[in-house]
Amino acid sequence: MSISRRTLLAAGSALAAGGALTACGSNTGRDEGSSGGGGGASGGPGLAQWYHQYGEAGTEQAVRRYAAAYKKTKVTVQWRPGNYDQQTAAALLTADGPDVFEVNGPTLDQIQGGQVVDLTDLFEGVKDDFNPAVLAPKTYDGKIWSVPQVIDMQLLFYRKSLLKAANVEPPTTLDELVDAARKLTDKKTKGLFLGNDGGVGSLGGTPLYAAGLSLVTEDGKVGFDDPAAARALGKLRQLYADKSLLLGAPTDWADPSAFVQGLTAMQWSGLWALPAVQKALGDDFGVLPFPKDGGSGKPSVPVGAYGAAVNARSKQQAAAKDYIKWLWIEQAEFQTDFALSYGFHIPARISLAKKADKLKQGAAADAVKYATENAYAQPLLWTPASATAYQDALSRIVKDGANPDTELKKVVRKANEELQRVKKKTS
Repeated sequence: MSISRRTLLAAGSALAAGGALTACGSNTGRDEGSSGGGGGASGGPGLAQWYHQYGEAGTEQAVRRYAAAYKKTKVTVQWRPGNYDQQTAAALLTADGPDVFEVNGPTLDQIQGGQVVDLTDLFEGVKDDFNPAVLAPKTYDGKIWSVPQVIDMQLLFYRKSLLKAANVEPPTTLDELVDAARKLTDKKTKGLFLGNDGGVGSLGGTPLYAAGLSLVTEDGKVGFDDPAAARALGKLRQLYADKSLLLGAPTDWADPSAFVQGLTAMQWSGLWALPAVQKALGDDFGVLPFPKDGGSGKPSVPVGAYGAAVNARSKQQAAAKDYIKWLWIEQAEFQTDFALSYGFHIPARISLAKKADKLKQGAAADAVKYATENAYAQPLLWTPASATAYQDALSRIVKDGANPDTELKKVVRKANEELQRVKKKTS
């Protein structure tokens, strides 16, 4: 499977640190390859547009085709291999950066530093048609700073025939997931695969949202200073202690090989894996959100989206905004093509997701439903330091059996410090 748009959905640390959004691949998120096309500086002729290097065949040709179709001005695409996020961060500090660029965010630092242009006016009359979960982390101080391009999401895959043979129903609660994984485990097959590290790197804050909590509340406070958080993470430890989890698989959670080969009855992976699973198993599988936990819990699926942003140093901001509006708001055909012809993703516009033929039936239709009803995206205020503290605690809880209450109290303190820091920076 080719590397492309997934790491944005990996655990909180990768997300907050500005990791790549890829599908079907390693956490590095980008293959090496040739960069394309020149493109001038922000003051040069036409517009310079940057993309990170997707591994999905045909994606580079597609974005060049979109740019060539724009008639108001010449748009020169640069296809950027290597550490794109680092390249972009450096370019935004100079006069030679792109006019329009693909961004994992933008980050809070980029917004607070005045490096990106307010795009709120582009959404007039269409804001409600964008998936609110992916729009939320692109919104700060009441303004929208990038236009979501496509949605990627994580899902729980389950093998219908294996569950039926074990007389197990698809789990709808975290307790049912723990019980199902135990019952589905035998000498040949493990009940559940969350990743070779037991889910530490793949789940991130998902169990907290499943418990009805959040990483950061809408009013900018720590969202998991609650006993329900420790209870939920304790159940992940139970899965590990029960030896219900597949560990040491030949490929990690982003690749569905372990699932289609029968090494596990259930696997946490992503929408990008659905075509390969369907090709291998036909109708013998289904997909679910992460099951809810507790009375106030709710099913949860993490989502993420790269966005198109405008460089605040560009001398052609108005032209850049016009181009972004044309491509990512007005050109429905291109948006659907970008989402579904090169890999498997969901258009960011709700209306386009509903119309797409490839998303109307079976597991794909279920995925669209979950992305609409049960989605969350990592909050903009969830900093790299908070994410690292949380992931380290999650590892100790799951792998070492550390006390969830004690570990989470440490994370709450760190997250509070970080939230105060970024608020002071704003003021």
